[in-house]
Amino acid sequence: MTPKRSGVRAPVVTWILAAAMILVVATIWFVVGVPANLTRGAEVRIVIPKGASFRQAAESLAAKGVVTSAPAFAFYGRVRRHDRSLRWGTYVLHDAMSWEQVLTSLRLGRGVVHTLTIPEGWTVAEIAPAMADVLDIPVDSVLAAVRDTALRRRLDVPTPTIEGYLFPDTYTFADRATARDAVLTMVERFEQKWKPEWDSILPRLKLRRHDIVTLASIVEREVRRGEERPVVSAVYHNRLRRRMPLQADPTVDYALGRKPGRVLYKDLRIDSPYNTYRFPGLPPGPIGSPGAASIEASLKPANVPYLYFVAAADGHHEFRRTYAEHLAAIRMVRSRPARDSATGTDTTARPAAKSKSP
Repeated sequence: MTPKRSGVRAPVVTWILAAAMILVVATIWFVVGVPANLTRGAEVRIVIPKGASFRQAAESLAAKGVVTSAPAFAFYGRVRRHDRSLRWGTYVLHDAMSWEQVLTSLRLGRGVVHTLTIPEGWTVAEIAPAMADVLDIPVDSVLAAVRDTALRRRLDVPTPTIEGYLFPDTYTFADRATARDAVLTMVERFEQKWKPEWDSILPRLKLRRHDIVTLASIVEREVRRGEERPVVSAVYHNRLRRRMPLQADPTVDYALGRKPGRVLYKDLRIDSPYNTYRFPGLPPGPIGSPGAASIEASLKPANVPYLYFVAAADGHHEFRRTYAEHLAAIRMVRSRPARDSATGTDTTARPAAKSKSP
């Protein structure tokens, strides 16, 4: 029987593996303190999806140049025993951070930001749940923030909320931002977007800023083609000057607390100051958040004599000066084969509803 060899090779292999491990760790420890980019510290946005592994996070970091090697960084995370304490989210990091700084950010959630996009025309009722979901805060806290007395006084609004002044845009909020922080940021964006020269236009129009924001919110809801904003604005300005009711469908939708859609005759009976069929002039406040283009169009209406418009199926409007011309435009629009009942057609297209109009 041949005797077994003494375990000479095993210690050698173990020594080689240990040496390799030491070399790798030493290399990583050297890289830990060295930025991925020594020439600049550019801001980099990294998205770590929920459920992503540490290796997947490392690959995202390497793809953006935050770390030099995904496998090495993943190994470093295991060595440091922090590869299972990853916080998911959208991070704003810098490509000049050391590996240790990057690892700490991933472990503690430092640099996590929350992105919120508010489309033009959205109401507080639509913004509040979206903000609550993105910031992981109660909806009630958002609703409380938009009722803040100091903000309402600052904006000089007579309404119970700052509806219309949460400027539509894409926002990046820091982790753990409060509802008040987010609402204040959006109000400040509105104030930044309001051009100082616009104030000089108000006296000529005999309107306040709040009136313009209110009108702009209606224009925002009515228009599907941007080039029509000044013309739609002109129709409403012409009606205001003649003390004609605006008869705008979007204000009825707002009074009913629903999204824009087809307004029926029964809807026009709602007893609300936002019902511009029953109450002349502008409603008490905005019916959503208008963008800068609608605000400017409301300040600078087109020089046209129109008093009526009706929406066609493709989204454009037919504008007319007289009620008789308007009825003809309605017949023309309705005679076309493709009709869209959800185009936001202004209820000026309903002759019975306009019976009091000249």
